[in-house]
Amino acid sequence: MFQFLTRRPLWVNILAGIVLALAVFSIVILSLGWLTHHNDAKTVPPLLGKTLAQAEKILADAGFDLVVQDSIFNDTLKPLQIVRQVPDEYEVVKSNRTVYLTINRAEPPLVEMPNIVGYSLGSAEFALKNMGLKLGDTTFKPDFAKNTVLQQLYNGVAIQPGAKIRQGSRVDLVIGSGLGTSFLVPNLVGLTYAEAKALLDEKGIGVGSVITSGGVTDSAAAFVYRQNPERFDIEGNARSIRRGQIVDVWLSVERPVVDSTGSGGGRDSLQKDAPGTPE
Repeated sequence: MFQFLTRRPLWVNILAGIVLALAVFSIVILSLGWLTHHNDAKTVPPLLGKTLAQAEKILADAGFDLVVQDSIFNDTLKPLQIVRQVPDEYEVVKSNRTVYLTINRAEPPLVEMPNIVGYSLGSAEFALKNMGLKLGDTTFKPDFAKNTVLQQLYNGVAIQPGAKIRQGSRVDLVIGSGLGTSFLVPNLVGLTYAEAKALLDEKGIGVGSVITSGGVTDSAAAFVYRQNPERFDIEGNARSIRRGQIVDVWLSVERPVVDSTGSGGGRDSLQKDAPGTPE
């Protein structure tokens, strides 16, 4: 089988091997340019700020492939806007190379609402920012916990921790404003419930328990014949109250007789259909 090698002198075989090796080496060197697309380079076009549709057309015209590698969400950018590209713009690369893009999402992702009730206003705003949410309107309400979040609201409705909402949504907060200075307990006896509630709301006082006697069908028109706390204590000293506190009221269809101190005398002092008094 190898007679054609053994019949020739050794130096001929060595020479033939050298020639063959040089031929193979030359072929490889000459084909490298074709295999590696030598001198076939292009500049990557700038894509930042373009939409995905615009980027697809630009890259196709320039002879590049496109792959969306990642996405983020920023509500200050347009949907599907290019925010990052690899290779960078104006970089010189081989033709037919793939350009990897990061785009701005068309819709914001869902995030969990954190529990910020009890946080200070500053801490609550920081917690919202960490979740990609925004601080909306802040409403102040009289409460002992000054500058503390009392309620968290989304679209005007209380939202529970863990509820899913869109990133970038605004969350409204109800903040405690403190109780401020104290003032005398207002006298509600003899007023209708509607009048008493309006007076309490004006002073920043809440309505606690509302106890009705038999026959009351319309609470707003019923009369207050007792309240707690009362205007005066058993020693005749005027009581004080602060904004944010509450007053309990007792209602009856009959209007009570109010004494000279401005207080009623309880159920025994009720007068029915007294002349010249509203029903």
